[in-house]
Amino acid sequence: MKRKIILCFSALITLLTTIGAQEHLNPEDRAVDMDSPTFVPMVHIGKAKVNGDSVQYVRTNNIYVFPPMEFKDAKQREAYNRLVYNIKKVLPMAKECNQIILETYAYLQTLPTKKERDEHMKRVEHGIKEQYTPRVKKLTYSQGKLLIKLIDRETHSTGYELIQAFLGPIRAGVYQAFAWMFGASLKKRYDPKGSDRLVERIVLQVEAGQL
Repeated sequence: MKRKIILCFSALITLLTTIGAQEHLNPEDRAVDMDSPTFVPMVHIGKAKVNGDSVQYVRTNNIYVFPPMEFKDAKQREAYNRLVYNIKKVLPMAKECNQIILETYAYLQTLPTKKERDEHMKRVEHGIKEQYTPRVKKLTYSQGKLLIKLIDRETHSTGYELIQAFLGPIRAGVYQAFAWMFGASLKKRYDPKGSDRLVERIVLQVEAGQL
């Protein structure tokens, strides 16, 4: 878990300090289509034995049903649509970060010595900085703050925990103060049942291919 936290740190710190060819596009470079799903809904077709007979079945994504959104005015509706847009923009990027962490963590387990693991970690850190610095510069401030939240959702680690694991408590305090100046907190957890309830509702629908 600690190595997972360390691997995610570089992407997070780059985000905090820089926010404000068709065959392969980074997720954040793809045009957001508000009328089409961001993720393709999963459909799995298989067979199961039932009383000696082979029965075909189809398994799909979960389907989430929520009460219809009610808006007091056009401004509130616009804010909701903007949140949906931003989530569709940065959620694939947050999932990509988590996948990189998982794959790198698995590879670290194959290295026999601490020296080899440390050297590989340095290469990973350099690669993350090199890859993500130009990418996060393209995000708006709101999208950057949202990405920090969604990385926490995917990795189950707060920004403060990431920095503390990599640079220690003093530097973590410095970056916490930096984030506080911009109205954010690295210690605040993603709260899907509280302050982030609407974000979680949209994320679930986007993941399921409903938005």
